[in-house]
Amino acid sequence: MPSHHQIAAAARIGMLTRERDTASASAEALRELARALPLDAATLLTIDPLTGAHVQVASIGYTAAASQALAGEFVATPWYANVVRRELPPSISEDAEDTADAAPRFRHGWFYAERVRPAGFRDGVTGALRHRGRLVGLVHLSTESADAYDTDARRLLASVIPALAALADPLAHAGDLHGLAAEDAASLVTGDGGVIDLPGRDRPRVLWEEGGFRALLDAFTGTGGRRLRLLWPAGGRWQRVVLHRHPAGPGLPSAAVLVHETPTELPYGLSPRELEVLTRAATGQTNQAIAQALFLSPRTVHSHVEHLLRKTGCASRAEATALAVRDGLLRPDPDHLARFVER
Repeated sequence: MPSHHQIAAAARIGMLTRERDTASASAEALRELARALPLDAATLLTIDPLTGAHVQVASIGYTAAASQALAGEFVATPWYANVVRRELPPSISEDAEDTADAAPRFRHGWFYAERVRPAGFRDGVTGALRHRGRLVGLVHLSTESADAYDTDARRLLASVIPALAALADPLAHAGDLHGLAAEDAASLVTGDGGVIDLPGRDRPRVLWEEGGFRALLDAFTGTGGRRLRLLWPAGGRWQRVVLHRHPAGPGLPSAAVLVHETPTELPYGLSPRELEVLTRAATGQTNQAIAQALFLSPRTVHSHVEHLLRKTGCASRAEATALAVRDGLLRPDPDHLARFVER
């Protein structure tokens, strides 16, 4: 039965899932584990959602070589599959009791002989981390003592694995960081155009269809800005789209952009052409310049301006421009994007 001290440590690990700085929270979680279980080294690994490679989130006690072996080589061994299929994390000391007689023992294998024992460790336990039904990483604990991880120790580790998985999952807080509603579509787009779908969310329609949105996304990435709000047609209707520069972290590239989409109607009853005129007016273009760009007559542009002023209740182009920038009533093109990006 877990002691009061162990229960308190498990509770503190659970509380760490609320922290936004997951790297620091993960390191603290390993230190809490060291207070609850015998260990001389521990590492928390996440799975890169694009490459499938295991990436270290936090580590204590392991040398760089040992950490690299656990992240890169262990997943290619037969014992990795044994870890993944177990609900109760397997340990070196109880390997013989849990494994069928015909199966190879971890203690008799090359990884133990060449990586674990030379590092001075006699016992270890490894748990598969699952979050929202997905395998997201591993946790390794090692100790110089023999026979340290009995069934009770393994059960205690299993009890905190859900919290460790939430910390290791690089996508766990992607939507939470930006206050997305539960039903909103959102995906992460990497600098090379790769799309990382977020668990439980649809992929934004603007990423499905052609129509210049990818060029706009590339232009936003190039500005180094923090956020851009705009309106874009996709899926047969208008979408309110927000681009957020997403913070880098273990398993996530530094240039990732969160694309957040919500279906909407054009505000104030604006027509698509009026929205386009308003966007160009917000860049400082005159009616004559707008007319040339849109292949319209200046009189037609003047009429569009009068209509959008009446619909928005604005008294002037300057007031309408301020409204457009403030509320994201824009459909910008890549060439005029920089002035609308929030820094």
